[in-house]
Amino acid sequence: MSKQQARGADGCDGQLVREPLSESDSAELARMFKAIGDPVRLRLVSLIASHDNGEACVCDISDTFDLSQPTISHHLRVLRDAGLLDCERRGTWVYYRVIPVAWEKLSAAVDTVGRVAVSA
Repeated sequence: MSKQQARGADGCDGQLVREPLSESDSAELARMFKAIGDPVRLRLVSLIASHDNGEACVCDISDTFDLSQPTISHHLRVLRDAGLLDCERRGTWVYYRVIPVAWEKLSAAVDTVGRVAVSA
């Protein structure tokens, strides 16, 4: 497959097709994919993203799981450390929101690989 064939409808080709990922880019993407590879963390992201205004207080999502508060906090920390969530303390509560740029990177990587696989 040529690089021309890997171009999307908008004429832009993905980084994975243009050139090999750098070591740091591949480490960043792997950390992000690993973070959402856990069902609890994937569900946490979904709950946060679908909540009003795209953000949720930890108090709003903790009761959804049959897990202790420290375990929920651990999962949220993994997602924050991977660069997928951001948080803000308001009084005694912490509010979480997704980081759109991070999700765009993941989406672009999956989309590029998908287009290459389908057209091969």
